[in-house]
Amino acid sequence: MNVEEIKYGFADSEIMLLIFIFFISLGSITSYSGQENGFLVCFSSHLEHSNQTSKVLITRNSSDYSSLLRSSIRNARFLNTSTPKLPVFIVTPFHVSYVQSAVVCSKENDLQIRVRSGGHDYEGLSYVGEADVPFLMVDLFNLRSISVDIENESAWVESGSTLGELYYKIAEKSELYGFPAGSCSTVGVGGHISGGGFGTMLRKYGLAADNVIDAKMVDVNGKLLCRESMGEDLFWAIRGGGGASYGVILSWKLRLVPVPPAVTVFTVGHTLEQGASRLLQKWQTIGNELIEDLFIHAVLEVTEARCVRVSFLSLYLGEVQNLIPLMQESFPELGLMRENCSEMSWIQSVLYFAGFSIHDSLAVLLDRTTQFTGFSKAKSDYVKEPISEAGLAGLCKMLLEEATSYLILTPYGGKMSEISDTEIPFPHRIGNLYKIQYLVTWDVEDGTEQHIGWIRRLYEYMKPFVSKAPRAAYFNYRDLDLGRNNNGNTSFEQARIWGLKYFKKNFRRLVLVKTAVDPGNFFRNEQSIPVFPLK
Repeated sequence: MNVEEIKYGFADSEIMLLIFIFFISLGSITSYSGQENGFLVCFSSHLEHSNQTSKVLITRNSSDYSSLLRSSIRNARFLNTSTPKLPVFIVTPFHVSYVQSAVVCSKENDLQIRVRSGGHDYEGLSYVGEADVPFLMVDLFNLRSISVDIENESAWVESGSTLGELYYKIAEKSELYGFPAGSCSTVGVGGHISGGGFGTMLRKYGLAADNVIDAKMVDVNGKLLCRESMGEDLFWAIRGGGGASYGVILSWKLRLVPVPPAVTVFTVGHTLEQGASRLLQKWQTIGNELIEDLFIHAVLEVTEARCVRVSFLSLYLGEVQNLIPLMQESFPELGLMRENCSEMSWIQSVLYFAGFSIHDSLAVLLDRTTQFTGFSKAKSDYVKEPISEAGLAGLCKMLLEEATSYLILTPYGGKMSEISDTEIPFPHRIGNLYKIQYLVTWDVEDGTEQHIGWIRRLYEYMKPFVSKAPRAAYFNYRDLDLGRNNNGNTSFEQARIWGLKYFKKNFRRLVLVKTAVDPGNFFRNEQSIPVFPLK
C-alpha cells in the first residue's frame, strides 16, 4: 500500500475513490459523530455507482432533507424540525439491496433504524425518536410497485404503497374484487397491515392482516426472507404484531376478496335532541349481530350549533332493494328510506368512505398528499357490554368541551368473531361489541397541552364502561400514554403494560419470537416488542 492508502485505511483504491466522491457530494462531514461517519463509509461502500448516493441517502446537510422528512408527516405535532430527535439520515431505497445495506451498516455502527411507509403513525414513531440514540429513517415511498393477479385472487404490494394505490390497481383489473383494509387512501400499506388493518369489510372478511398469504422482509442480519425462509413463527408475528419490531417488511402477498357488482352505502345522522341517544343505545345491541354483509359504524361529533350529532355510516355488500327490508327488520328505529341510500360499485364506495365524490376519477386515490394538516391525538378502547344511557350522557357532555373532537365506534361480530384470537397477534375478536377511536384535532400549537389533557380526561372517564384486565387498545392507534417511557430501551415491566393492552395473551409469544430472531433488540422504538430480560 502507498502512504495515502495507509492514511485512509483502505487497501482497495476503487472503494477509496468511491468514498471520496461520496464525501465531496455531501459537503462537510465534520458535524457527524464517529458512528455516523462510520455509517456513511459503510453504506457508500455498498453502492454500485457513486452517482446513486444523492438519490438514496439524504443527510442533514442536504437541501432535500426537510422537505422529504415533512412529506409524510401526517400530524403537525411532529413537524418541528428543530427537535433534536429527528433522523440523522434518510434512506430512500428503490431496491432491496439498499435496505439490506442500511440494516447492516446501521447495526455495525450502533445506529437505530425507523421505517416509514405512509407516515400515519399516531405517535410519529416511524420518524421521530425519543431515545438518546442517533437513528436513521428508511422511507419506503420509492418501493410501491403493485402486481395484481385476478386469476389467482392475489396481489403482491410493496410496503411503500398507499391503500389508495392498492385499491386503484385492483380496480384496474376488476371491479369484482377488493381488499379489506382501511378507508383513508393515504395510509401506507406497510404499517397498516403489520398492525392489523381494518376497514368497512372487516365483518365480512376480517382484517387486512388476516388476508396475508406471504411477505418479504429484511431481517436483522440483512438477509432477505419470505414466508418459507422466515418460518411460521415470524410470519405469525409480523401479521398484526408490528413488523418494525422484527425487520423491514418490503412487500406483502395479499388474498383478494370478491365483492358484488353493486354495493349500497348510506349516512344518516341525528342530534341528541332528535333522539340520537336512543338510536345509539339500539345500535350497541345490534351492530355486532347484523349479517356479515352489513357494516354500520357510528360517529359522534360536535356540530357548529354546539350539539352532539351521531351519524350512522354503512356499507352493505348488496343491492339497496335487499338492504331496506333488512334494516326494517333489524334496525327500524333508524327509519332508513330508499332516498337515504346510494347504490354503486365497490370501488366507488372506497371513494365515498375516503371523503371523495363517487363521481371523481379513481386517479384521486393515487394522490399521496393528505388533506389534514393540523395537530391531533388519539386513543382507543374496546367495549364488551353496552354503555348505559347515563354513561353515554356523560360522554356527550365531555364531547361538548371540545369542538373538534370525534368518536368513531366500529362494530365487530361477523368474521371477527369467527377467527381465533391467537390466529395472528391481533387478539380483539369474539366478545367485543365494538371498538372506540377517540380523536381530538386542533390548529394552533399553543393548544397542544390543553387538548391532550382533555382526551386524557375523557379516557379516564370511560374506564368503567370498557374492557378490563387488561383495558385493551388497538396497536395501530399507537398511544405512548400506555406505559409511557422515554428511552427507547423500555424495561420489560413497562413494555408489559402496553403489550398486554395491545396483544393480550399473544404478547408473550411475540416476545418469544422477538428474542429468537433479534436477541440484541436492534429493531426497537418506544413501543416495539421487547426481548426477554436476561436472568
